Amino acid sequence: MQRIVFLAGPSCVGKRPLVRIMRMFYPELMANFKQLVLFNDRTPSPGEEEGVDSFFRPRGEIEALRGKDGFIVADVRGDLQALEVAQIQRIFAAGQIPFFEGNPFVPGKLREAGLFEQFPTVSVFLSPLSREEILYLKSVPFGVDLNKFVSEVQRRKLLHRVMRQKSHLSLRDLEDIEKRSANALTEMREAWKFDHVIHLHDGEGHDNWDANYYPIGSARKAMLALASVLRNDSPLTGIDDPWTEDLIL
Repeated sequence: MQRIVFLAGPSCVGKRPLVRIMRMFYPELMANFKQLVLFNDRTPSPGEEEGVDSFFRPRGEIEALRGKDGFIVADVRGDLQALEVAQIQRIFAAGQIPFFEGNPFVPGKLREAGLFEQFPTVSVFLSPLSREEILYLKSVPFGVDLNKFVSEVQRRKLLHRVMRQKSHLSLRDLEDIEKRSANALTEMREAWKFDHVIHLHDGEGHDNWDANYYPIGSARKAMLALASVLRNDSPLTGIDDPWTEDLIL
């Protein structure tokens, strides 16, 4: 059965390297996937291509799509993103599988618009912490400020990623890192709405993805978990217990 596949999570959690190694080690599962390309008002990141990673457009042009029939517009960490819904239908018509990799807000907008009822879907959220780790942090004496904790976890990953791309960090780079890390817990509050949650400690740029060609550590476990979901295995491998709305308040 054809279905839309959603893979979402906070910035730098490891979505992109996970997709890359899935294509390497599970080509039969990924062969028919066609990436949904969104309109985006931010500037391209290093290595991103127009029409492949996003359609990069001025903010006003994307704002004009808000409320327009056939488009979904979402606010994402201060940026605007938009999806043309007909793109999903074109991919299905071509016999391919629409695949979304990105933030959890675009799937949320599609859910609100009733698209999850119109099309079969499977949604996976990548979390930098497991359900068990969150419960532990909430239970320790005097408690832990989850917002500060998660922000620091993701800040380190974002810094590591940008420093691998550039020899010097600009003020704009640092501001972007702060914006993305500060928004991580807000995005994790969306996880309970997804069909499956996979916890992934190895963010983008971590050596566990490909330093030894074969993924190891949390990167490998996430790969096995996603493969289990895509194969419709029963029972699933490496999937968190169901998240509830009150897990992160």
